[in-house]
Amino acid sequence: MKQLRSNRLAELGSAIFSEMAAWKKEVMDRGVDVIDLGIGSPDRPPSARVIQALQEAVADPSVYGYPTSEGSLPFRQTVAKWYKHRFGVELNPETEIVTLMGSQDGLAHLALSVTDPGDIVMVPDPGYPIYSASLVIAGVTPYFLPLREENDFLPDLEQIPHEVASKAKFMLLNYPSNPLSAVATREFFERLVAYAKRHELLIVHDLAYSEMAFDGFRPPSILEVEGAKECAVEFHSLSKSFNMAGCRIAFMVGRSDVVESLRILKSNIDYGVFVAVQRAGIAALEEDMSPESTPVAGTYERRRDIVVDGLRQAGWNIAKPKATMFIWARIPEGWTSRQISREMLYKAGVVVIPGDAFGQEGEGYVRIALVQEEDRLREAVARIGKFLHGAQD
Repeated sequence: MKQLRSNRLAELGSAIFSEMAAWKKEVMDRGVDVIDLGIGSPDRPPSARVIQALQEAVADPSVYGYPTSEGSLPFRQTVAKWYKHRFGVELNPETEIVTLMGSQDGLAHLALSVTDPGDIVMVPDPGYPIYSASLVIAGVTPYFLPLREENDFLPDLEQIPHEVASKAKFMLLNYPSNPLSAVATREFFERLVAYAKRHELLIVHDLAYSEMAFDGFRPPSILEVEGAKECAVEFHSLSKSFNMAGCRIAFMVGRSDVVESLRILKSNIDYGVFVAVQRAGIAALEEDMSPESTPVAGTYERRRDIVVDGLRQAGWNIAKPKATMFIWARIPEGWTSRQISREMLYKAGVVVIPGDAFGQEGEGYVRIALVQEEDRLREAVARIGKFLHGAQD
């Protein structure tokens, strides 16, 4: 029988995630109450207004035909209005916005729509797994940009070899960052746009966590930079900011020919997002622009403080992130990322993700997701503190 599994499947994703799932099952089978701070899935539902909009739309008989592959015009118009409200960026709903079944959908397919096999693409290390997996699917050669603590987890543009910068089709970055919780300023994006224009390089920016920032920080869009739409596209998702992860709706905006390329590819793969979900997305964006809006950032800022302050008291000194639903924590000396993650699960019943799941530069760190209510986070902190003290004995 011929092999019926592509060799590229072995290059997709990280084996560590599969290992963690197996470890978790083994611990739970023993009857242990596991607190899962691993996968970054929101633990709360959307607002009542969003749920009502979805309910009403599902009851409308007209929404059950094929949607359009680029997304409904009302949804794209609302995205344009929200981008103007949030970032001061003008977008043309007809040519500069495409609707997606979640940002992972678009990230997975973008390289297929703008590159050819053998091209070079720059991706961050550490980085969200779909960034490099999408290049495997497209047959594209990755160039990994090392993101290190001493440089605030920003790429050192001057260290990128000239031959890589001149040949690469695009550079993919993500601020606020998953898994790093790092942030970038408008000044950085200004330097990045200048760099991109110098090398005729497309910048792909994943802005999924823009509404999950703390301490008064407001993450910028790269499209705020003058001339950025000539060399950049940006992904945004309703999953995290509006607790709509299961609805699968997102969008890519920016440079019109790249938007069109992704739209053409997507039109040959699917028929777009269910119209009822798009109406719920409209409700979410409109609610966010209203005076009575209650952003999710406050919830995650409180959770961040519980975890970081509690672990500091337990002797694990962790930096406080300015954004995202994650904590990127340098581990105590004497451990590898995988060792401490495994032992923390088996001995404390707490799931965290080892940093090397996100690339070789992630060794020496773990990612902690703030996806439990405050009492569960306090319990997790207490367990981890007891585990750390036991490990030192």
